Amino acid sequence: MSSAMYIAMVWFSALCLDRVFGEPRRFHPLVGFGYLAKWVELGLNRVNSDLLKRGLGVFAWSILVLPPVILVCLFRDYLQQFSAPLVFLVDSLVLYSAIGWRSLCEHIRPVDRALAADDLAEARLKISYLVSRDTAELNSDQILSAGLETSLENSSDALFGSMLWYVLAGPAGVVLHRLANTLDAMWGYKNARYRYFGWWAARSDDVLNFIPAQLTSFGFSVLALSKRGFRCWFSQGWRWKSINAGAVMASGAAALNINLGGVATYHGETTERPILGCGVAPKAGDLERSIVLINKQLLLWLVVMALVGGLL
Repeated sequence: MSSAMYIAMVWFSALCLDRVFGEPRRFHPLVGFGYLAKWVELGLNRVNSDLLKRGLGVFAWSILVLPPVILVCLFRDYLQQFSAPLVFLVDSLVLYSAIGWRSLCEHIRPVDRALAADDLAEARLKISYLVSRDTAELNSDQILSAGLETSLENSSDALFGSMLWYVLAGPAGVVLHRLANTLDAMWGYKNARYRYFGWWAARSDDVLNFIPAQLTSFGFSVLALSKRGFRCWFSQGWRWKSINAGAVMASGAAALNINLGGVATYHGETTERPILGCGVAPKAGDLERSIVLINKQLLLWLVVMALVGGLL
């Protein structure tokens, strides 16, 4: 069996596990990791020196991320001596624990249902679980835009990124990507508490997610079935404050023929963000369309990998 066909089978197996079981309701490894990361941060992020905060941030990231990565790598090498099916099972389980395909759908659709029912309070509550911006004063259009942005961006972070890192470095790469992404979500803020301590967490996630984000953007641009996806990807996404998030959202919005961006409030500070995409303002049903778009790209990845495996 070729490596590409093996990868396609692991992808398919992990996606089936995710579709059937979803995220573990109890004892989710990332939840436990989050508690540990919070405890480490509270213990180390106490100094006043900006330089020392940077150093402690790098140290905290290293002691949280590197040991699990090394252990997974060593454990898989050990298993290869005994059973190829067991290695396949471990690979599938590790990738399953990292991807959030079903979870993404389960968190986005309640926002869509609340907006359809014109229940603004419920929609604000549901979107607050997904975004870091202030949601208390959002109107329905702003909630819809926030939901679309997080749907598209998280498709790279929580799905395609882990799948690609499995290709690049096996289950150890999956663990590296997912833990680094989790620490960025916890520490990667430019506020007084995390500006220096979380610097390394933010920068490492930017590096690890660059290739996955650009490949995700390429997929959305292809599915746009026009030049507008590629045009928005480079002319808008690469000029966004985050090249990774900007590229994915711009190409995804272009594929959906809508506009995103605009005004958003983070931690009490309102900013006017550039427009992403090209088309019309989002409307009811576009959240479900974003899920369909992500599913199309997922199918595209599986078919391409399987075809490459078949040719090899």
